[in-house]
Amino acid sequence: MIEARDGRRVVITGLGVVSPAGTGTEEFWAGLRRSPEPCVERKVVGFDAAQWGIKHVQARRMDPFAQYAVAAAVQALADASLDTASPYAEERCGVVLGTGIGGAYAREAQGEVLLRQGAARVSPLLIPMVMPNAGAAAISMRSSWRGPVETVCTACAAGTHAVANGAKLVASGRCDAVLVGGSEASQNRMLSGGFTNMKALSDSGISRPFDVDRDGFCSAEAAGILVLEEASAAQARGAHIYAEIAGCASTADAHHLTAPAPDGRGATACMRAALADAGLLPHEITHINAHGTSTQLNDSTEAAAVTEVFGPGRPAVTSIKGVTGHSLGAAGAMEAVALALSYHHRELPPTTGTQNVDPAFDIDLVAEPRAWTPGPALSNSFAFGGHNGTVVFLPA
Repeated sequence: MIEARDGRRVVITGLGVVSPAGTGTEEFWAGLRRSPEPCVERKVVGFDAAQWGIKHVQARRMDPFAQYAVAAAVQALADASLDTASPYAEERCGVVLGTGIGGAYAREAQGEVLLRQGAARVSPLLIPMVMPNAGAAAISMRSSWRGPVETVCTACAAGTHAVANGAKLVASGRCDAVLVGGSEASQNRMLSGGFTNMKALSDSGISRPFDVDRDGFCSAEAAGILVLEEASAAQARGAHIYAEIAGCASTADAHHLTAPAPDGRGATACMRAALADAGLLPHEITHINAHGTSTQLNDSTEAAAVTEVFGPGRPAVTSIKGVTGHSLGAAGAMEAVALALSYHHRELPPTTGTQNVDPAFDIDLVAEPRAWTPGPALSNSFAFGGHNGTVVFLPA
């Protein structure tokens, strides 16, 4: 939970995104309102590392997940006006990045080299390319931020946990600013085969969160990065503030390696703990950015947990995964970016792909773009391994 010292509040002042729905906040927001073509694997189109200052020789030494992370961080720093001049000491600025897999493409490519040519031909750059902390390290070196630089690896909850952990660094007084988020690029043949064979992916290529006909998730690659700052310092320098992070929580199901606890106990406990951390009551929440993966078990468990926590209050619920697909360790960060943009635009994006909400679910699912008076909101992530994460947001 967030342990604030001396009344320190945490706000979001910069956003960056690389996504199948669009790169950059404007393209991404517009993409959330469009229906994508059916596709089981949602990939970033037209990514050019050089556009984000990654030189060719550097790109050759970075797995795509690290390149995406740097690109999103460059955007976020520019959006926060911290890319050219910063009022903060570098040792008081940090990075917390989530990823579920790390350098998947390099791992597969060098595995093929091993099998075909032998161990002597494996690249000496393999380890720094595959290690999950490569993305956070690359952001740190690009920004010269020398405070805590850490990686969270809790599968599909990693992005949300990274946002929460970074907020704690600011609230506690350890850092003045932190780049937080998640990055993932793992659609190689090996991992795609694994997800396909475990029956997790959609057969139709359509992500239908909370739909009665949902048939699995569509995998995605993406990166989302946010700049977090202490509120009074951000205000003093005239920064644009998207929203405030008021609370967070992390729990575990302790049930199964891939399936959520059917009674939703971990998700329920996580949302309640996050609300308590933020000092809010369930009826005060106006919106939930759901994990909403379009799988049978996840959606039913999350819907039941939402009903258990919020009862007849029925906050508006949306899942952006109908457009973005499920980007694993980047998902929670992508959804935090989407929620920050919802505050900015005063609108909730639709749950694209969903036609018929499962009648077993007592939730107010946002089917079309909906005008929204910004209020307290929360974002959920629930992961393989039983990891749960929730972050509570407030209007700026």
